[in-house]
Amino acid sequence: MGKDMQEELQTEALNTQQRMKLKQAMRRNKAKIMMGRKRSMRKLASKEVLQKRAEKAARNAMVKKILKDKDKSDLSYAARKGIEDRLSKKKLQIKTMAKKLLKTVRAKDRAKLQRNKPAPGAK
Repeated sequence: MGKDMQEELQTEALNTQQRMKLKQAMRRNKAKIMMGRKRSMRKLASKEVLQKRAEKAARNAMVKKILKDKDKSDLSYAARKGIEDRLSKKKLQIKTMAKKLLKTVRAKDRAKLQRNKPAPGAK
């Protein structure tokens, strides 16, 4: 997936066709994604990545608040788009929440690194 396509997806909500195309691309690149994930597990995340994770956590918290006890994956694509539209109106609130969550996200990343650190003397 190209950088311009990624930027486009971040700025506006996905329609049904884009969602299906993204699904196929993810399935096609599954092995590459898994290898990258394994590599990144051994490294401390950069400030930008931590910020992105904090924003994602804030968005998920807002979605949970909107849906109450329902699961987002059970919703139709149209309903998900509706939620994305509602979230786009709350960007400032999400940004503020992300700022507060950054500390916990950073702590989780450091804890992950400690868990995955190999034992001394072992290769």
